[in-house]
Amino acid sequence: MASSAPVTVLCMASYEKGHDLLRACKAEGARVLFVTVEKLRDAAWPHDAIDEIYYLPDDASQQDLIHSVSYLARSEDIARVIPLDEFDLENAAALREHLRLPGLGLTAMRYFRDKLAMRMQARAAGIRVPDFVPVINYDEIRAFMDRCPLPWILKPRSEASAIGLKKIKDPEVLWRTLDELGDRQSHFLLEEFVAGDVYHVDGLVSNGEVLFSEAHRYAATPFEVMHSGGLFATRTLGRDSDEATRCREHTVQLMKAFGLRHGAFHTEFIRDQDGQFHFLETAARVGGAHIAEMLEASTGLNLWREWGRLEVANARGSTYTLPTPRTDYAGVLISLARQEHPDLSAYQDEEIVWRMQKKHHAGLIVRADTAERVAELLHGYMPRFYQDFHTSMPPPDKATD
Repeated sequence: MASSAPVTVLCMASYEKGHDLLRACKAEGARVLFVTVEKLRDAAWPHDAIDEIYYLPDDASQQDLIHSVSYLARSEDIARVIPLDEFDLENAAALREHLRLPGLGLTAMRYFRDKLAMRMQARAAGIRVPDFVPVINYDEIRAFMDRCPLPWILKPRSEASAIGLKKIKDPEVLWRTLDELGDRQSHFLLEEFVAGDVYHVDGLVSNGEVLFSEAHRYAATPFEVMHSGGLFATRTLGRDSDEATRCREHTVQLMKAFGLRHGAFHTEFIRDQDGQFHFLETAARVGGAHIAEMLEASTGLNLWREWGRLEVANARGSTYTLPTPRTDYAGVLISLARQEHPDLSAYQDEEIVWRMQKKHHAGLIVRADTAERVAELLHGYMPRFYQDFHTSMPPPDKATD
């Protein structure tokens, strides 16, 4: 039963997501304030789980947000600020700093938002990362170019996933690109290209300890999917496998080094051709691309819901109890589709537990009692998806809805 102690949480979203977290906070007895942007006024938010909703102009600045929420705080005793999307993390940290609320502040937030900060912190903690250099000092860039063989990856420091990444195969192309970036170039880093399989670990941290984590492997790297127009697919690893064990161990080390006390995380690693794992990036949020739905299919745990329950419990000073997870396995497969409303009726295996309902997208989630069966299903579906649905678009320069 939810505690009766009053607590008010302020949730923020610049993209439509996190409905289950809002519902969970309300179900736990919290007063839920919600801040979003005008372009999402007509989104299908769960208004029954929101006590007050506020809309900021789409071009509102961070100071506009701070002023608006500070005004709310005259009459609302806000206990926690919860950002629902990658692009809300910085604003949430600024609000916490300004209102002196618990949670990630601006410096700590950078370990989960700024790819340069997270690499430097991981390296300092003894966690293996691809070789890299900030795009700041040209002598350091030249030294990197001398020691690190081509190709390289030029990455924006504060985008999400593989957005804005550029593979550099010629030094002259790098210098031309930096010239084009002008004053924006210091917002990038240059990194060694490591070929290999990419893994992700998704879970929850409570009181600074990783309370729950599940390891998965992408069928193709996010970079390949976004820049080559492939299919997105990922699946649960065998829980006793060496790769899953190592990913989870690295994640525990990483969360301690980065100082996340409470919340959800999505962390990525790449295993090189020698079998060594390198840290790629992490985020203090629930993973996108329906990873949460896949995780719920395999374990029965909804990360959004549990994150909300955890935040409310922490705000009250009470103990959060994780439900006992199931030990099934699951995988998700998604493609851009030529058709506005793709017909997946030909896919009838009993393991299919979810079908995507989004224009010009085809997707499904499968659940089975072994990792091998999930892999078999996904590998069988992928060529069929290419034939039945697949299309591609140029990679975006920035995040879109």
